[in-house]
Amino acid sequence: MSLRWVVTALFVISAAECLYTLLRGRRTWTQVVSQGLHVLMAVAMIVMAWPAGAALPTTGPMLVFLAATLWFILIALAHAGHRGVNVYHAAMMLAMAWMYAEMSGDLSPAPSEGLDQGASAGAHHGSMPGMPGMEMPGVDPGAMQGPPPFVVGLNWVCAVGFTVAAVWWSIRLAMRWRADPAASARHLVGLAAQAMMAAGMAVMFAVLV
Repeated sequence: MSLRWVVTALFVISAAECLYTLLRGRRTWTQVVSQGLHVLMAVAMIVMAWPAGAALPTTGPMLVFLAATLWFILIALAHAGHRGVNVYHAAMMLAMAWMYAEMSGDLSPAPSEGLDQGASAGAHHGSMPGMPGMEMPGVDPGAMQGPPPFVVGLNWVCAVGFTVAAVWWSIRLAMRWRADPAASARHLVGLAAQAMMAAGMAVMFAVLV
């Protein structure tokens, strides 16, 4: 199974869990917005993993996820009880905005001399080398300079950070299951979905470094 399908499966399950939580029972309007943003993020990651998604405009989604980052920061400041988790969600939304910024091509250096205008335009949205088919047609990867060191560094930070987050959510799930095998299935599934979402983010960033 290719990484593309792995990422798709992880985010489909995550989106389904978030949507189920959103539609099940009464929710405050802030909970509705927060869950809706997670559904949107999961869907955006599914789209991003496929060639057609990589060619879509990036400015609008980047601004949306910057706004989502601000939303979770405000929620973290307003609700001390779940501050750490909401800060994590803010970081995840910021990572989404960063990924869209990188996909835009504005963070990469100018094409090497001799690369024609058509290839330069085709490379606008970049590629994900770890996922076959993400490379833009007609573009010779060797003709493009590599991304700046700070871009590579931030991608490494995100890849490692979300790997750690996936492990952390998995440990929380195992501890909750061990402490209370009869715990709410909904809560356990929620922890599993968070672990899968973090794992999906880690994979997406790992293929960028």
